[in-house]
Amino acid sequence: MKKIKQTPLGSEPARRRRRPITPELRELHQQQNQRPMMAELYHRAALQLRKQRRDGRSNAGNAETDTQRLRHELEVHQIELEMQNAELKESRDKMERLLEKYEDFYDFAPVGYFSVTESGVIVEVNLTGAALLGVGRSRLINQRLPPFVGATDRPAILAFLKRVFAGAGKQVCEVAIVRGDGTSFWADVQGVSAISASDSRKWCRVVVSDMSVLKQAEEAQRRADVLAASNLELKREVTRRQAVEESLKESDKHQSRLLEESRSMQEQLRHLSRQVLLAQEEERKRVSRELHDIIAQTLTGINIRLATLKKRAGLDPKNFDQDIERTQKLVENAVNAIHQFARELRPAVLDDLGLIPALHAFMKNLSRQTGIHIHLTAFAGLEELDMPQRTILYRVAQEALTNVSRHAQATRVEVTIQKLAAGICMKINDDGKSFDVVRVLEAKGKKRLGLLGMRERLEMVGGRFAIESAAGQGTTVTAEIPFCKLPP
Repeated sequence: MKKIKQTPLGSEPARRRRRPITPELRELHQQQNQRPMMAELYHRAALQLRKQRRDGRSNAGNAETDTQRLRHELEVHQIELEMQNAELKESRDKMERLLEKYEDFYDFAPVGYFSVTESGVIVEVNLTGAALLGVGRSRLINQRLPPFVGATDRPAILAFLKRVFAGAGKQVCEVAIVRGDGTSFWADVQGVSAISASDSRKWCRVVVSDMSVLKQAEEAQRRADVLAASNLELKREVTRRQAVEESLKESDKHQSRLLEESRSMQEQLRHLSRQVLLAQEEERKRVSRELHDIIAQTLTGINIRLATLKKRAGLDPKNFDQDIERTQKLVENAVNAIHQFARELRPAVLDDLGLIPALHAFMKNLSRQTGIHIHLTAFAGLEELDMPQRTILYRVAQEALTNVSRHAQATRVEVTIQKLAAGICMKINDDGKSFDVVRVLEAKGKKRLGLLGMRERLEMVGGRFAIESAAGQGTTVTAEIPFCKLPP
């Protein structure tokens, strides 16, 4: 019988180094183990049959036939074994190709594959893993993995291995790996527990991938985010400073306007002060003239009359009484003139009786002198005002009515004092001729002194002063003062 040449599965190409067995390799291995067993059984059956033939269990006539049949069967079986051997060779070649492909996939994978025992010893490693650690593969075998981890991350890798061998499933951690040349990189380490039928030690599969680029990208992204936040904050600061700058410019403009207004008001105040001084001098001159022309002359006449009476007291008793009467008349006129001056300077009725009686007295006297009909409408609560407020209203009414009598050529004046929600409003309306309010207020001279005086008096107590004048409608002077204690 032709001997069958078989190449054992455990030959040198197949057992160059132990590798994890894939399902395809395991199936081929089982097929190769089963086929030699079937051939051996068939050969043993043929030998048994021949032995039976020799022992005489069959007759001599059939022996030759059985021998020929057996030869035929053996030849057929030989051909079958040769075919099976060819199939086995083909299977072995296929397994070798698969093994080479697996080795390529394993060694040149983009990540490092490690087989690590429970104590951290490296049992197997691919070429990528050795390149990541910067140490030759043969030198890495039987070395511990934790020493290749940075000192600060070493507790983390030990805890990682402990979790892996605890059977908690896939575990992940990030550590700094130190290469053999001393350089380091950030690595993503993933592991899962494994079981080997040929090794009683506990071991696990560990995958190590270089994530330095990812870390650099994350750091770059973090820096970009920080830079973007800084840029946003800078833009906000620029916007805020621009707003502040605009506000400062507006403030400068406002300050400039206020300065110009202040200068203008100072100029107006100086001009007004000069006008007040001139008015005071004119008023003093008038009072002095009046005192000289009326009071002094009257007193001089009284003095002369008294001297005459002294001389004629015993000479002409008949005319003595008449001289006394004329002298008394002169004294009465002097007293009346003094009272008139006093009323013009400060009416006593305003202090003694109140604002309404003082206005009635002034209007009655002015109507008698000018013939203008003046009508007053007021409310009783007006007397609850403070004395400074009543004095202001009286002076405003006095100045306005005096202006009417001098310039308006009016025949009728309506004076109305009414209560507002937060104060008092006095309106003085005449039916006289109108005038240009703006021109008069901006004019320089005595024409506007009375108007400015009324406005200044009202502004001292937080009030408001306004003048309206129109052709055919006369002039209306409005004076408002705040008053929060009005009776209901």
